[in-house]
Amino acid sequence: MGTGITDEEETWARARDGDSSAFAALFDRHRDRVFGQALRLLRAPHDAEDVTAMVFLEAWRRRASVRVVDGSIIAWLLVTTNFVVRNQARSVRRYREALQRIPVPAASGQPDETADVDERLDNSSRDTQVRAAFARLSPNDQDVITLCLLEELPMEQAAAVLKVPVGTVKSRLSRARQRLGAHITELLSATATAKGAPASANGAPATDLDPTGSTTPPTGSTTSSGGAER
Repeated sequence: MGTGITDEEETWARARDGDSSAFAALFDRHRDRVFGQALRLLRAPHDAEDVTAMVFLEAWRRRASVRVVDGSIIAWLLVTTNFVVRNQARSVRRYREALQRIPVPAASGQPDETADVDERLDNSSRDTQVRAAFARLSPNDQDVITLCLLEELPMEQAAAVLKVPVGTVKSRLSRARQRLGAHITELLSATATAKGAPASANGAPATDLDPTGSTTPPTGSTTSSGGAER
């Protein structure tokens, strides 16, 4: 891809030892894939740029513990992207909750257009519902779908970066796809019902997060919020 890197593991070893030019070369190599994953989850280019910067900042800060799998750090970067996006979402929720505690000012006589703006911003497109369904998944489910479905990395590589056996990746991926499909169907049905339209009997739509498609930072295994993992 024009980055001039022939041996990523050796380049990362130099970056880990403090070579900023080696780190910059790896940034150039993987920036687009990290940005793409952030944009896939957030759909706002400015926010995705912020997340991308935070991911590489985290990689530099934690460079002594970044996992190199099959000669690459991309899997670690992608899982860290999910982690940063989840943290960002929690920060936004805390900010909104704080705003809600502020007393509402007296009516000014002007029409309140906030609800209309919110409705237009929070549109009911299928992509929005798919992203909402993905956000409902546990960190474990998000990470295995990102690595194995969205980025189509080998299960062995996903297992190495998640620090679990390959068999666990396979079973976790199967359950994650089922949960994502169920969440998408539920959200689409709720949207259709709210609009007065009959709920669709079809499965999840074909999107970049479609579970029917093919095929904590990640220094340790993430903890699922929904039941015990085998």
